[in-house]
Amino acid sequence: MTTAFYDAGPNGFWVFLLCTIIMGGATAFVTGRSIAETWRPFWQVYLYALLIAAAVRFLQFALFEAKLLSPASYLIDVAILLAAAALGYVLTRRRIMAVQYGWPK
Repeated sequence: MTTAFYDAGPNGFWVFLLCTIIMGGATAFVTGRSIAETWRPFWQVYLYALLIAAAVRFLQFALFEAKLLSPASYLIDVAILLAAAALGYVLTRRRIMAVQYGWPK
């Protein structure tokens, strides 16, 4: 998937699927859950999504010869990982609030 928008190296689609969607998405989802479980504010989801996206870009660079400093690719990674982290945060916060305050799920 080497396009003008996203550069993931020679095996682009599979690298994107493995690193960004599966590994990065799972990491971001669990990170969002842990932020919600410790009652920290939502703005921290943004910070951790930025850090996880940097780690994903480094893995793609180190393991699959992708371009490291690609702003467009980094922003796409951030958007996907932010969505996964926000989903984990919202689902966990909703469950915690329902249990603690007796609200309907």
